[in-house]
Parts: sequence; C-alpha cells; structure tokens
Amino acid sequence: MAPVRVDARGMRCPWPVIRLGKAMRDHGGPVLIVADDPIAPGEIAALAAARGWTAEPADEPHGWLINGDLHTNV
Repeated sequence: MAPVRVDARGMRCPWPVIRLGKAMRDHGGPVLIVADDPIAPGEIAALAAARGWTAEPADEPHGWLINGDLHTNV
C-alpha cells in the first residue's frame, strides 16, 4: 500500500506530530511525513516509540516513513 503523505513543512512543533497522529488514526500506516522543523525528527521518533511504530528516514528530504499498528500501545 502506498503511504499517506502528510506535508508539515513550515509547521513548528508540535504541529507535525499532531498531523502524524491524525493521519495514523484516520488511515493507519504507512504514513510519509515531511517536516522541516529542526525539532520534528526527535518528536516524530518519540511519538513512534511511544506507540510502538517504526520511524525510518525516507528518501525525500526531511521525510520520515512511519509504519505500525494504530492500536499498539494506545
């Protein structure tokens, strides 16, 4: 399945992770999130770890690919 794309460029934290959480709730994984806030990678990784999702750097600049079961650790 192709990932759902979330473009959070120009948004400051916590907005990228809020958009990521909404995309996972609405669509499940995988989600490709693109966020250029310097704090976003740490926030994305923390949310993914808290939920039991995987977060891997994507080929796209500032992109992260998130996979996981929506109901893990919720």
